[in-house]
Amino acid sequence: MALTYSPITSDWPCQVKTPGSFDWERSAVKWLRELVPARYASYPVLLKHPVLLARHAQLQVQHEIRVARTALQTARAELPALGLHEGVIEHTIKLYAAEVMQLQHIARSIRAVTQALVDSPPRS
Repeated sequence: MALTYSPITSDWPCQVKTPGSFDWERSAVKWLRELVPARYASYPVLLKHPVLLARHAQLQVQHEIRVARTALQTARAELPALGLHEGVIEHTIKLYAAEVMQLQHIARSIRAVTQALVDSPPRS
């Protein structure tokens, strides 16, 4: 039995159809548009060239990871001065840690979709 290459991994977003299937690029664009600010999601060049939209989504998520890491790293030092109870601070630290992990997963998903877009035959 011959094995065939599939870009689908555990990082593949469930909202995006399998590459090569009917309308898969449209599902990829729809998913990617949800990851960028609304004003970017309406630019025609990003919609016409999904790989550009994927690039911007990757940059956006990388920025969000940096923000969440900074919030996590500074929470214990800065949040007490805001008058927050220790329990709230601990909960917030867990929230930021979970957010970093979720954003890292999204970044891997974007990379998988980007690679599939690059590897797919050009649209007519």
